[in-house]
Amino acid sequence: DAIGWQGCETLGDLAHGFFYAQRTADDRIAIGGRAVPYRYGSRIDRDGAVPAATIDYLTGVLNTALPQTRGVPIAHGWCGVLAVPRDWTAGIAFDPAAGLGEAGGYVGHGVTATNLAGRTLADLILKRPTDLTALPWVQHRSRTWEPEPLRWIGVRGLYTAYKVADGHEGRRTRTSPIAVLADRITGRP
Repeated sequence: DAIGWQGCETLGDLAHGFFYAQRTADDRIAIGGRAVPYRYGSRIDRDGAVPAATIDYLTGVLNTALPQTRGVPIAHGWCGVLAVPRDWTAGIAFDPAAGLGEAGGYVGHGVTATNLAGRTLADLILKRPTDLTALPWVQHRSRTWEPEPLRWIGVRGLYTAYKVADGHEGRRTRTSPIAVLADRITGRP
């Protein structure tokens, strides 16, 4: 594939604040997720620089998941925006009259979902009825998020709830009631 990760191992965990890690073709580890919470007003970062606290946090996650990485230096840090639709469901839409298409809301699965979305959009544009154009995410529209400051309070509160739930679950084997409640509030599957 274009970035050379085909056939490389992927690692994750079952925590509610998920992370992902993948071994790259040049035998390094790319890791992300779980670090930078929602910014008020849907703002993005100021300059593309990753805060040191974020790198330290993800290094701790990596060292917990793979203890043999302790003491190994971190080569690079990067950041981006995670698109999370209100119903946690990605969507693809095409308006033939306007000639405009859109795809997004991959909720942390963009590397694989963008490929499928691109192929699906191509079929929609070319008016080819295929298995891809029959998928449930075609023409799916999520409801809008709550207005600020409710959105900021809710998202930050739920980040905290999931982090607390992860801590509880690290000490026992069943799902934390905090996570069950947070999932019900978010509509997260």
